[in-house]
Amino acid sequence: MGRVSRFEELRAWKKARELVQAVYRITSVGTFSGDFGLRNQIRRAAVSVMSNIAEGFERGGDQEFKQFLAMAKGSAGEVRSQLYAASDAGHLTWEEFHELKKLALEATRLIAGLMRYLAESSKRGNKYRPPGPRPANIQPSP
Repeated sequence: MGRVSRFEELRAWKKARELVQAVYRITSVGTFSGDFGLRNQIRRAAVSVMSNIAEGFERGGDQEFKQFLAMAKGSAGEVRSQLYAASDAGHLTWEEFHELKKLALEATRLIAGLMRYLAESSKRGNKYRPPGPRPANIQPSP
């Protein structure tokens, strides 16, 4: 994995964003739009996936990032579970259910891969980097 400087560059975050867009699109129409409790819950869970990835990344430490990735992965599972509830309630077509489930599973897979990478990597987050040497053109004050 190359150096990533912003969470927006992470494939897992991009996939989570796709999931949010699809959830909002599908929950805005038909009977799903009127089931306020389930609609709002699945939207919050989907947003939680991408938000936890971003927040963990911005914390600057790999251990915290892994914790937030675990929460994001859990939220992706929550979305999948709510999809079954929405399907059972008749709010989703077969195609919609499978489209959203596929996106949630892809996000889960990417998050898990990122978690594995962090666990196996010897790299540490910026939070733990020792201050480096000063550039040669900067002299300490007398």
